[in-house]
Amino acid sequence: MADERIISANESFEDITTTSALRPQSLNEYIGQPQIKDNLETAILAAKRRNECLDHMLLYGPPGLGKTTLAHIVANEMGVDIVSSSGPALERAGDLVGILTNLQENCVLFIDEIHRLPRVVEEYLYSAMEDFTVDFMIDKGAFAKSIKLPVAPFTLIGATTRAGKLTAPLRERFGLFYHLQFYPNDELVKIVTRSASILNVETDIDGALEIACRSRGTPRIANRLLRRVRDYTEVKEDGKIIKDIADKALICQGVDGYGLDDLDRKLLKTIIDFYNGGPVGIEALAATLNEESETLVDMVEPYLLKIGLISRTPSGRKATAQTYKYLNLMPKDDELQGDLF
Repeated sequence: MADERIISANESFEDITTTSALRPQSLNEYIGQPQIKDNLETAILAAKRRNECLDHMLLYGPPGLGKTTLAHIVANEMGVDIVSSSGPALERAGDLVGILTNLQENCVLFIDEIHRLPRVVEEYLYSAMEDFTVDFMIDKGAFAKSIKLPVAPFTLIGATTRAGKLTAPLRERFGLFYHLQFYPNDELVKIVTRSASILNVETDIDGALEIACRSRGTPRIANRLLRRVRDYTEVKEDGKIIKDIADKALICQGVDGYGLDDLDRKLLKTIIDFYNGGPVGIEALAATLNEESETLVDMVEPYLLKIGLISRTPSGRKATAQTYKYLNLMPKDDELQGDLF
């Protein structure tokens, strides 16, 4: 299963059990996303000075970049409670109405995967976000009645990996929009060093950099790789993480110097071996690899696109010059070879 990959950006059970210890609690502790931090700090200070709740906020970007962490930081900085849920968990309108009517004043309501809210549930958010009321229907047919329930002023923070999937009415009700980007290696080194300190693991800069370079620009993956390297060095080495030990440990886990694993390499080889370098549609790729197309789109493609190992065209996915260099292959087509090199 793709979710079981060590470099999957999706949260695993082990991640959940260690998140609370590694999660920063304030904007000062939060590493990376400098523009978002600066804009958030301004918005929070302005809201606190006016003694108002913060505008509703949408956080979007690939998984593992810190959307949930930022939501908790906002609540901490505002000095209010946070109530968390997710789009798939809110199956019925009554589930959402129960949460909304029990919120404390200025509380933060965090909904992860908000693009997966059922439409009938989503519509109850509209009046709650704008007027802090909920129009709840009881009975049916001729006996149907609408009851207007008050909701305490609150801040909705929605997180999504697919902002384009949000309906226009919901998207337009957010006042703040923040797009989280992949992290550069220098910021990931700081994250690895900070996490190693919390976990009481000794590491040097080169060791932290080796882990950062294979973390696919994602803090969640960096922390997961750190724990695997920690296990390796405690059992087979002297307990200190240095460059060579980190390299050995991650090679044993199937993660190469680019941060790619078997599924990444299979996808690249499939484009070249089965489809002559592309273009090829995502459905065809998914069928050949025996994977779900959504898995490839959400969990494999983003990083391969980022580092230039595939390109996405109207006709489908294509291998690039970097793909052939990475796989140590030469294009078969003489004209293609001229284009690539």
